[in-house]
Amino acid sequence: MLPSMDPLMNTTSLLALASLSAGWLTLLGVLGVLALGYLSAPLIAWTAVLAVLLLAGGAGTILWSLFGVLAVITNVVALRRQLLTRPVLSFMQAMKFLPAISKTERQAIEAGTVWVDGELFSGRPDLKRLATEGCPTLSDEEQAFLDGPTEELCKMTDDWEIHQLRDLPQAVWDAMARLGFFGLIIPKKYGGKGFSATAHSAVVAKLSSRSMPLGITVMVPNSLGPAELLTHYGTDEQKDHYLPRLASGEEIPAFALTEPGAGSDAGSITASGEIFRNDEGELSLRLNWNKRYITLASVCTVLGLAFKLRDPDKLLGGEVNLGITCALVPSDTPGVELGKRHDPLGVSFINAPTKGHDVIVPFGAIIGGDEGVGRGWLMLMECLAAGRGISLPASSTAGVKLAARVTGAYAAVRQQFGLSIGKFEGIEEPLARIGGKAYMLDAARRYTTAGLDDGAKPAVVTAMAKYNFTEISREVVNDAMDIVGGAGISRGPRNIMATAYCGAPISITVEGANILTRTLMIFGQGAIRCHPYAYQEIKAAGDNDLAAFDKAFWAHVGHVIGNGSRALLLTLTRGRLVPSPVAGPAAPYYRKLAWTSASFAFLADVAMASLGGNLKRKETIAGRFSDIFSWMYLGNAALRRFEAEGRRPEDVPFMVWSMEHAFGKVQEAFDGLYTNLEVPALSWLLAGPVRLWSRMNSMGSGPDDALGSKLARALQVPGAQRDRLTSEIFVSADPEDALGRLEHAFGLCFDAEAVAAKIKGAIRLGKLPRAKPLKLVDEAVAAEIISAEEADLVRRAEEARWDAVQVDAFPTTDFPPRKGAAPVAPEAAHQSVAD
Repeated sequence: MLPSMDPLMNTTSLLALASLSAGWLTLLGVLGVLALGYLSAPLIAWTAVLAVLLLAGGAGTILWSLFGVLAVITNVVALRRQLLTRPVLSFMQAMKFLPAISKTERQAIEAGTVWVDGELFSGRPDLKRLATEGCPTLSDEEQAFLDGPTEELCKMTDDWEIHQLRDLPQAVWDAMARLGFFGLIIPKKYGGKGFSATAHSAVVAKLSSRSMPLGITVMVPNSLGPAELLTHYGTDEQKDHYLPRLASGEEIPAFALTEPGAGSDAGSITASGEIFRNDEGELSLRLNWNKRYITLASVCTVLGLAFKLRDPDKLLGGEVNLGITCALVPSDTPGVELGKRHDPLGVSFINAPTKGHDVIVPFGAIIGGDEGVGRGWLMLMECLAAGRGISLPASSTAGVKLAARVTGAYAAVRQQFGLSIGKFEGIEEPLARIGGKAYMLDAARRYTTAGLDDGAKPAVVTAMAKYNFTEISREVVNDAMDIVGGAGISRGPRNIMATAYCGAPISITVEGANILTRTLMIFGQGAIRCHPYAYQEIKAAGDNDLAAFDKAFWAHVGHVIGNGSRALLLTLTRGRLVPSPVAGPAAPYYRKLAWTSASFAFLADVAMASLGGNLKRKETIAGRFSDIFSWMYLGNAALRRFEAEGRRPEDVPFMVWSMEHAFGKVQEAFDGLYTNLEVPALSWLLAGPVRLWSRMNSMGSGPDDALGSKLARALQVPGAQRDRLTSEIFVSADPEDALGRLEHAFGLCFDAEAVAAKIKGAIRLGKLPRAKPLKLVDEAVAAEIISAEEADLVRRAEEARWDAVQVDAFPTTDFPPRKGAAPVAPEAAHQSVAD
């Protein structure tokens, strides 16, 4: 080597080494920042690591000076509040960046508790907690009530009879009172059952599976209404008087909340009450109202009423407008009008309007007495939250499980082209959806009631339950109607699905329209209630509390950085950085749940930062966030069920289907957010590279056909798994009952399949001529291919199959005559015909 080249070579080597060192230092810096964020390291740790990086990088005086100033300001709280936090707070207040919250909104947000929804919203969920939350069981007393009185009430109820009567038979009303169905939630000391939320849910579900009007009639007195409000908020005198009478059925309750102008927006009620002194000088209330959609109103003996209370003469010594209040009004009080009924899509439960004109009741009618004045909104929010988690999920789950049982049996019994229709892939597809959703909803129903039984009052979770259970139930009923075809649309005593189909929109509408539940409650309230810092910031800003805002704001900043780091690293590793709390087939889905939570939480903060107070008006965006939030909850419930039931191998397809479906829905919602979320200067990034990466690295695309086929086949096999999937619904053993008839045929047809297989095998071997197996039964017996008993089984199965697929037909004289038509001679009574 020439000596003159040495300096050049040495310089090049030094530059290369320096470049390499800088590259490694940069990489270590990036990894360090991501690690700090992933671990949610405290500020002092960030300061220390940045100092090390500056030292390793040989930072100059200027950089060290800037770093020192910044480190002091951010770590010394008093300085940070004045130099950083105060300007931030002033800017946000001036720009009205944080949403203003009214008194009623604050009460709604503060009502109830945050439960596992807080974990899912956090971006860093405690997977162990999610995997070990309560697994509810019924007590011996509760199980006995489900197996005894509930079964008895189901047996004496005929849904077709109710449809014709447009009411429950009097014998059923009497039995409900005699057996204690109106007092499920009333404490035992007052003559009620004092059942858990899980038992309450199971009873309502079983009754609903027999008859929707029966389930609703028991549901309402045990949901939002006088019994629940009195139990939680009533005075001792009110409890002692009313609760025993409600438990025994001596009093029939209704609760009047909804008005023509106040449906989902219950805060807009116009019903009014004024405090005055009567002729004896006693405090009294003068009430006026116009309510509608009030279940049991036309037969109630005591009406719970929500109204806005005024004290124009300040007889209580305070304000004139005292706020929403609840009171009990005996229905025979002068001025109460109850004489009409609604007709909710022909589903024959009692639902009615009610009016009141200058109705006078004692001041003591206010639930809770003096302490209940103006507390009605809080009462309603807390009790609605619990009711949404029990009643509607119970009836919806019952409908889905009934659909699974009916369609599985019908698909096996009904034949086309010589094959059971359940063998066609076109039928397997909706069957799989029905089976998978039955598994998932029952898991979520029990997971939710377990939380309620443990003392949680999770308003956001129960809003999720109300929305998703009723929507999924509607989807399942539509799938079921497609499968049963003509047997579903022809009303009569043989029709099992008609009431569920007609009633689906009712469940969707009750307790607030689902559209608003999805957009305003699940994410609109969830973003404030479940976020670890958002409500603290809003409240502190509203109170102009600098210290509280400083604490919440900078914690929020760290939260965003942490979730951003977690979202990035979990996306790159598909969640593998997170340890699963369980082993086995569910483990990958717990990791994916953590990945979803981090991505959701980070994107939610991005949306809140970019849209501020306008987020609650961006309802399509809020709706997509709600979908991700909901499917995380439903998926987690399915995972919990799978583990709690001992990881049964035969249930693996149902668990996997549930999770693939859930993450497919999550992916769909994320794609919609990336396309439509408006972030200043970054919308192109979300809609372009981020969305493309999300599709390439998808969280899920839904269950595949092979998996769906497994679920569809499981529904068509009688036995323990099918019974567990459809447990706690009423299944009649009477072959003259609609479901009993189908079950009878299903069992015979399944057993006869083995005999038919013998005949088909003989045909393939040339021992019998080519023909339909049913035409070869006698020849098969003669050839000793099957026994006489097996031949009899085949004949009985075919007879039962034929009977099971008949539909109802009625004499034309049962229908109004056509205008101008000639008189029709009387026909035979109701009969069944093949569809």
